[in-house]
Amino acid sequence: MPALLLLNGPNLNLLGSREPHHYGSTTLAELEERVRQRAAALGFELVALQSNHEGILIDAIQGAPARGVTGIIINPGGYTHHAVAIRDALIAANLPFVEVHLSNTYARESFRHTSVTADLAAGVIIGLGAVGYELAVEALTASAVR
Repeated sequence: MPALLLLNGPNLNLLGSREPHHYGSTTLAELEERVRQRAAALGFELVALQSNHEGILIDAIQGAPARGVTGIIINPGGYTHHAVAIRDALIAANLPFVEVHLSNTYARESFRHTSVTADLAAGVIIGLGAVGYELAVEALTASAVR
């Protein structure tokens, strides 16, 4: 079965309790389960990982092709704005990916308006909350993105 890799960066382990006015009340476990169910309905396995450590996220990206991953859904969290090493890992993995942000980053502080990976992404979904992750599954499993 083909697989999708779901990566969530720093502080996303606090979903449901951290700034619910920005990130909603859905917990990370609930979000992962919703995405897992949507992926399974489309014939894909979901491998999910959250880490507050950049190197762990990079290791997961680099290892994705060998694990049979066909696409990546990533919310880099705070790494969005400066993690060139994550960008380089995404280039090296050579897999389509969708960048997802729960909140509308353009309605927030100006430093959140820049992503170092968005120009490489098959698409970017911003501000749609947890449903954005499900839309990313839809996009990555569509033949146009493969």
